[in-house]
Amino acid sequence: MPQHSFDILALVEPFSRLDPATRATIAERFELIHIPRGDMLVRQGEFSDRLYIVVTGRFAVLRGDAAKPVAEIGAGQPVGEIAFFAGGPRTASVRAERDSVVLALSRDEFDRLAARLPDLWPSVTSRLAKRLADTTAGRCGDGFVPPKTLALCRAGQRPLHSGFVEEFKRYCAMLAGTLFLDSSSVKTHADLSEADAPRQAVHFNNLEKRYDQVVYLCDDGPTNWTQKALRQADQVLLIADAEATGTTIGDLAPNALEELAATLHEQKNTRLVLLHARYAPVVTGTGRWLDQRPYVGPHHHVALGCRNDLNRLIRFIRGHALGVVASGGGAFTAAHIGMLQALQEAGFEFDAYGGTSGGAAMAAAFACAVGAEVIDRGTHEMFVTRKAMGRWTWPRYSLLDHAVFDASLAELYPAQDIADLWVPFFAAATNLSRNELVTLRRGPLWKAIRASAAIPALFPPVFQNGDMLVDGCLIDNVPLRSMRELKTGPNVILDLQVPDLGRYDIDTAKLPTRVGLLRQMFSLRGATTPEAPGPQAELLRSLLRERRDVSSELRAGDLLLSFPVPEAANVLDWSNHRELRWSAYDFTRAQLANSDI
Repeated sequence: MPQHSFDILALVEPFSRLDPATRATIAERFELIHIPRGDMLVRQGEFSDRLYIVVTGRFAVLRGDAAKPVAEIGAGQPVGEIAFFAGGPRTASVRAERDSVVLALSRDEFDRLAARLPDLWPSVTSRLAKRLADTTAGRCGDGFVPPKTLALCRAGQRPLHSGFVEEFKRYCAMLAGTLFLDSSSVKTHADLSEADAPRQAVHFNNLEKRYDQVVYLCDDGPTNWTQKALRQADQVLLIADAEATGTTIGDLAPNALEELAATLHEQKNTRLVLLHARYAPVVTGTGRWLDQRPYVGPHHHVALGCRNDLNRLIRFIRGHALGVVASGGGAFTAAHIGMLQALQEAGFEFDAYGGTSGGAAMAAAFACAVGAEVIDRGTHEMFVTRKAMGRWTWPRYSLLDHAVFDASLAELYPAQDIADLWVPFFAAATNLSRNELVTLRRGPLWKAIRASAAIPALFPPVFQNGDMLVDGCLIDNVPLRSMRELKTGPNVILDLQVPDLGRYDIDTAKLPTRVGLLRQMFSLRGATTPEAPGPQAELLRSLLRERRDVSSELRAGDLLLSFPVPEAANVLDWSNHRELRWSAYDFTRAQLANSDI
């Protein structure tokens, strides 16, 4: 029996609870199997006659005809244990995402072991009970498995920047348990004349057991080493020279290495890294890179020599990126200015920003590194001085004239593509044409905010590719799920406790008709109308009333800040935005002081 079989079982329930002698007896019954990349380990609907445990590698869990995996399985995790122990067909298919090694135990062998080892079945049943309880309660997590192996590959037609390679090597050297390999350093360990030689698989799998992470540097061309590195990698970083953006389109075209990576890796496991000579608050041309690479998932801007950028990239790769999610709420979202200001002063460094409606506007400003005071002044100019939400019009397309609102957004936010932002950002909007939530991560920044904040009937929708986009709060006022689709890791959620609408003792039959309102407008006696809420407030407050409880969706590391909006505040009155900002600032500081963060 290989020693690693015993070692792996010590990490896997239900075997981890057994004494070493019993575990050693069980380990001898397992078979070691190599699974090539792309092969199916099990198929949905098949009879479950084997239990598998991943030694090295990565597997995707697929259900039905869905192309997108529902979960991932990594080293030390079992495959299909519920179906195996409880009986019944496989509930999902499991595909090798790279060359992998598993331990396999047949049902006959397990039955013989259970007859000999009385402690085995109690351990199994307790494990099953817990797993089923977690599944029922929805506590199985997001299926993210931190990448064990990483491949660095050049993108575009220019060579891989040697300065970045050396910088990445130095960074890896500082991380305990990280091994950096290139074609020259690996030649003494493995013969690469055959890309899929079993001996090679054993060698690289042994390396993975010795190190927390292995980083493979691809050659400039599709050599045997490059093919092996790409096949062995859990994630691929496509490294591009951003300085090539302003040159011919040919310099940006994908090379053969990228095309090979695209055939081997899913979009979510392929990242584009755009290298810049220095940090710049405004960059351009990211869309030109992305348009030619539909197979790329997230992208990142990195300035050479900037440790903060490299740290952010590593946090994304390892699933530790910190995001901030800001809810919508009309004028109440001025509170987000104070909340984000307090978080920044407390040392929070966010790796991604996202929000809905007014929350998207505030999050975008902070993503652009705009200071709280500047945001506050812009808010005052837009909504108080220019009355962007107080201009009534003939209700042919909307109740409010959108011209000042649109012009103010275009002035306040950079006229650049969202993809050009140094820190990732998204705005959540509702696609009424398709009845679904969309996260806007490309296109003009101001227009994405405008779509996310297009309160139905108050403002005209934003039309994009034939679809009608309106305020995201119709579907998700706190887009935490959208942030988790962008990255894995903890999040700070900025929510608002909206005050009650209030009670009104009004006879609806006595509300003036259109004729009555016209008479009152021209009356010299100063007739008054009943103190009932207007259509603006009714619409927005109606959208904010039905909201899901975000607290039930929190995960380890998440922080929920739910600011109680004062009773006297009006959802459409921006005149008290500074009071809301500072009240939320004090609230956040108090919450942080009383937390264990």
